[in-house]
Amino acid sequence: MSSHFATRRLAAIAAAVVGGFSLLLGSTAAVQAQKPAQWELTIVHANDVHSRLQEINRFDSGCTDKERADKQCWGGMARLGYKAQEIVGEVKARKGNVLLLDAGDQFQGSLFYSTFKGKAELSVMNMLPYDAMAVGNHEFDDGTKPLADFIRGAKFPVLSANVATKADKNLRGNVRNSVVVTRGGRKIGIIGLTTLDTPEIAAPGKDVRFIEPEVAAKPIIERMRRQGVDVVIALSHLGLARDQKLAASLDGIDVIVGGHSHTLLTNAPANPNLPPIGGPYPMVAKSPSGQSVLIVQAYAYSRFLGRLDVTFDAKGMPVSWKGDTIPLTQEVPEDPRIVAEIAKLAGPLDAVRKRVIGSSAVEVVQSNCRKEECLMGNLVSDAILDKTRHLGVVAVIQNGGGLRAAIGQGDVTMGQVLTVLPFQNSIATVGLKGSDLVAALENGVSQVESNSGRFPQVAGMRYVWDPAAPAGKRIVAVEMRKPDGSYGPLDPNATYKIAANDFTRRGGDGYTVMRDKGIDPYDFGPGLEDTVAAYIQSKSPIRVSLEGRIKTK
Repeated sequence: MSSHFATRRLAAIAAAVVGGFSLLLGSTAAVQAQKPAQWELTIVHANDVHSRLQEINRFDSGCTDKERADKQCWGGMARLGYKAQEIVGEVKARKGNVLLLDAGDQFQGSLFYSTFKGKAELSVMNMLPYDAMAVGNHEFDDGTKPLADFIRGAKFPVLSANVATKADKNLRGNVRNSVVVTRGGRKIGIIGLTTLDTPEIAAPGKDVRFIEPEVAAKPIIERMRRQGVDVVIALSHLGLARDQKLAASLDGIDVIVGGHSHTLLTNAPANPNLPPIGGPYPMVAKSPSGQSVLIVQAYAYSRFLGRLDVTFDAKGMPVSWKGDTIPLTQEVPEDPRIVAEIAKLAGPLDAVRKRVIGSSAVEVVQSNCRKEECLMGNLVSDAILDKTRHLGVVAVIQNGGGLRAAIGQGDVTMGQVLTVLPFQNSIATVGLKGSDLVAALENGVSQVESNSGRFPQVAGMRYVWDPAAPAGKRIVAVEMRKPDGSYGPLDPNATYKIAANDFTRRGGDGYTVMRDKGIDPYDFGPGLEDTVAAYIQSKSPIRVSLEGRIKTK
């Protein structure tokens, strides 16, 4: 018998014994204190808001006046906040039990973060009744100080059990691993977890260590059960695939409220206005001992809010459930207090964002950039190549995860470009032997199954890869573009000068070959967002198409 079930069974036996003696003694008070056979909990949740404080369009970019007039805007924290408070209020009005949770990555994704470094997101979140937030990888994008400032100012606990921060002067003593809250006389334990990829995809620094989630969570779960916690929730910024592994590896978790992979779990039918659907809501996994573990996630960018209603038995095990992600369309009202706060914060940013820098003849799609050739990948890669060709650059690698939104047909504003490219990266150049260039591409296609952001969008080259082959052996062929526009095979012994963003050149997203074997690297070129804006301006109206740069075997 697992320790999880043993603890619960002992607790149940103890409760029965106490109840029996109370009845023998005629203790009415003890009878009244007995817990009911079943009880309900509502979990309201969001994840990966990515600084989308204001409403967005279906491309996850800033909403234009025309789109607003056409009722094509979504989300924004005023709308998310309204719906969250509505649900919390409704549950409390009937004396039910409710939690409001965020699974991380509030940081990075708009001018609000670029300008205020987390303070804008904090100001808005503190206006809502959050019970806990997980630390996401993007909370480390600018080192540890913005996160430390955020945690110190938060009116709710910010959690991560698998981030060791004792050696970091900013975070030491600030990040809690878990919290226990009480609802309706029941104790609910919430454990935060952060993706192990953070050192590769953010900038936590050398003094922050990341521990396997199962190793970090197991002793906390056992301690909680000894202390009489009824239900354990993992507030996870690990991604759906890793959440499924967590559920199957560890007893004692009842619900996983997830983030990081931007997965839309829903029971709604497929719809062209929705992101790709990643599975049902909730997704039900099994623990090693066979218990149902409910996994939920609500896409990203404030477009959806999740609501999960769970009925637990007396032992704290889920026995029935219902719920779904709620689309936050324009039909959902906005909280006027939050609207006013965001408007105050947005004042200095509006002039920059609204400046029209060009136009697009097509919708420049971004949603598939982590798995195949995409229009946004071609646009950004071409802009980088156009900017650096005079330096001798012959090819470009751009990580798909660095492209954060799409651009619709029509006018293009600087705000849209900044939403696509929010990370303030600079263009980097580096020489690579042909064999090392292949190794870089191998890294890029090595984690497609987990929706990794490292997938390589390219210009000046094309490649074929085999998704059925094992990671590290997936690149089938690479061809380099010649000056006359034709392509020829890559020479493994030749040296090619390539351009990338400074994040990947320094080893981010697993591109350590650029860091360790790069020749004459230079990381301080022009800003990526300014380069793409200038390219759009010079080429307007832009006409991007798929060209067969990336093919599968």
